Amino acid sequence: MSMPAREQILKLLKEKSVMKQDVYKHTHNVFEDLKKVVKDISDDLRQEVSGIDKRVSVDCRFTGDFEIEFKVAGDVLVFYMHTNVFEFDKSHVMFKTGYVKENIYNSYCGIIYVYNFLADSFKFNRFSDLGYLIGRIFINRECRFFVEAKPPLGYKHTSFSPTPITSDNLKEIVNDLTIYALNFDLYTPPSDAVREISVNEIQERIQSDKLKTGKRLGFRSLNDSSSGEEINF
Repeated sequence: MSMPAREQILKLLKEKSVMKQDVYKHTHNVFEDLKKVVKDISDDLRQEVSGIDKRVSVDCRFTGDFEIEFKVAGDVLVFYMHTNVFEFDKSHVMFKTGYVKENIYNSYCGIIYVYNFLADSFKFNRFSDLGYLIGRIFINRECRFFVEAKPPLGYKHTSFSPTPITSDNLKEIVNDLTIYALNFDLYTPPSDAVREISVNEIQERIQSDKLKTGKRLGFRSLNDSSSGEEINF
């Protein structure tokens, strides 16, 4: 005999809704810890770099409750916490793990996104410039985590951690993502892709540099029908 609707609703509120509140709380707490980690890394690097070359700047700022901007030389890493809780598609590899099979609620996660932008995109208000997703940090109801990212970080935390995430884990993640961003260079597009420009476009560029810029713009080469590099985990 099926459970009455009212009891089903109360059961979902008691179990699923409470679980999602726990996930959100843990994700928000982790993000607050991440702010401290990024600031500590920023302060340390700024002190070291000041003695090397004053043209190279390092800084961080908190642009809201759910966003961190970490500037390292010509790059900016933007850490953004989504305020919702997500479930994985049932085809995801996580559903094959004993940890998730033990309790399906272990698969629900909050997400912290990490994007890589050019520092000049912010400095000169080039709003059409592109940023790239270079990592996602997943936090579940037990504050366990895993990371989707490009190598080498993408090889390190491919399944839920056995213990809750720590400040040391966050420091390792931030350092690895910073190294990736600094090694992820700006490519010049093929000349044919930027050969023509109108009077209006060049005037706009002079006034506000509105032509779109990004590390990988997906321009097609003259002999290749495929697009440029995409960030796929």
